[in-house]
Amino acid sequence: MRSRYLTNVVVVALGSFTAVASMAFGVPVFTWLMFGVGIATLTIAAPAVTVMTRGRPQRGLDAIIGLLGVCTIVASMVFAGPTITWLGFAAGVALIAFALAGLTLHELSTERVVHSFEVRAPEHEIAVSAR
Repeated sequence: MRSRYLTNVVVVALGSFTAVASMAFGVPVFTWLMFGVGIATLTIAAPAVTVMTRGRPQRGLDAIIGLLGVCTIVASMVFAGPTITWLGFAAGVALIAFALAGLTLHELSTERVVHSFEVRAPEHEIAVSAR
């Protein structure tokens, strides 16, 4: 299993948790949950940007996800009230969107490998059918 897949699945889970928690919890609790999700997102995305085998598009998505993690951390400490609720919800949805884009890139690269294999009949069957 590739690291691209695993990190994108974790980011989808973090984004889903953030989006749901923004509407389920009160502002004081959600502020700290949002701060924690921002740190977790940054922890996952920052090292992934330096791994060259992940491919340029995935590293770009990792950089955007890391930047979103930084923005989430800052927003959780700067804003309050309904603003933090909606910023957290938007950050969760954005994390889901970027991670799903990464999962789609992963699937397309796997699909390309599978379709590059050529199916051929064994040589003895070709000789028999030519007669």
